[in-house]
Amino acid sequence: MLFKIPNVENRLNDRYFQLIREHTGHAHTNAAGPKALPAESDNFASTQALWRFCKNRFVTPTRLANPLFQAAQQSLENSCDQYTLVPCDWSKLDYATHTRKTDRICLGQVQEWGYHLFSAVLLSDRTGQPLAPLAMELEAAAGVYSTRSDEPLTHQTNLDQLLPVMNWAAQQSLARTPVYLVDAEADSIFHYRSWSAAGHLFLVRADKERLVQWEDQEQPLSQILGTLQQRAALRFERQVEYHGQKAQQYVAEVEVVLDRPAYQERKDETGRVRKKTIPGIALPLRLILAEVRSADGTVLAQWYLLSNVPATVSSATIALWYYWRWLVESFFKLLKTAGMHLEQWQQRSGLAIFRRLLVASAACVWVWHLARSTAPEAEKVRFFLYRLSGMQKEHGQPIREEMLLAGLWVLLCMDDVLRQYDPAEIHAMVAFLQDGVGWFLKNARDG
Repeated sequence: MLFKIPNVENRLNDRYFQLIREHTGHAHTNAAGPKALPAESDNFASTQALWRFCKNRFVTPTRLANPLFQAAQQSLENSCDQYTLVPCDWSKLDYATHTRKTDRICLGQVQEWGYHLFSAVLLSDRTGQPLAPLAMELEAAAGVYSTRSDEPLTHQTNLDQLLPVMNWAAQQSLARTPVYLVDAEADSIFHYRSWSAAGHLFLVRADKERLVQWEDQEQPLSQILGTLQQRAALRFERQVEYHGQKAQQYVAEVEVVLDRPAYQERKDETGRVRKKTIPGIALPLRLILAEVRSADGTVLAQWYLLSNVPATVSSATIALWYYWRWLVESFFKLLKTAGMHLEQWQQRSGLAIFRRLLVASAACVWVWHLARSTAPEAEKVRFFLYRLSGMQKEHGQPIREEMLLAGLWVLLCMDDVLRQYDPAEIHAMVAFLQDGVGWFLKNARDG
């Protein structure tokens, strides 16, 4: 997979790819920079190179986003059927102790300081596998750094942030039609109407007390589910895994109408919160009711899913799409805890953090591409990287992305070392170390 920043000199692109390679390594929680590969003449040179890269005026957010978008387009054509799933999520980046980051914002509680990260990641509608980030935005004191703009954007509420992203994506001529997946935070009549009017497809988990029109009366979604349960309308669709245990998914679908006015709370110019009533047209939506049950019939989870995806997509497929939404968490896991330790990065500004984040995202795309590759040699490479990672997994469980990430760094190290040393020299150094250990153990016994 080729990653290349457009409209910059080759030297900068060489450094860009080197930084991607170095971000495959599991960083230490106290590390200021990426994990240096042996090809660097000095480990500190790697940290300096990253600092210069993040300060370079030609390294703009839109240019750094371009290789990710090109990777996304390629993946969409090869890995999707008619649609691409776009789970949207927000995450707090905790930098409470990083006082030198002077553009941090309060994230909620008084002691919570850092940045607010928004990510929209493309998934395959065929397998649910993550493909590439579609859009990323980082809120700091100076504004919102975005892959859509080289200038900071104005802060918006989480849900107001989505429509501009959807509109931007619609202008990019994506190879497949996006379906935006959002959790219960997006259960908003005003935004349903806005997204639908703009021609965007969405799938949102609604609150069980959401009032809708069904069978000529207004009732909450939970009451509709109860009625369908009495009618034995939920049908078994598939075996699934829920929190590590085997479970079964049952699904039913009805059409409902949202005709209530929307209520919107916004701060005015004085900072006071104003509540506004916004009437709107009646909006018909598909209600997909999904239950995850254990083998003995115990209900483990219930989802009330509202969507405007065409009826040509079955309710069972819609339920599966939402089930796949959790796979986006693998992205945050790679960035935060299972590889790159994002919340320990030492860059001193939100913009520098954001630029480095886009480099690290390219390393994630690299691993995702390997994870789903069907090339004849791919399975062998995946198993080899798993062995190099030193990580363990239960028998029969799949090889996870964090294993591939860790193993890839070891493989890149091996490649660098073999370019600098003859294998005989390496064997000689290992023999020397082993002899030294033997001498130490012998003297320890004699002593």
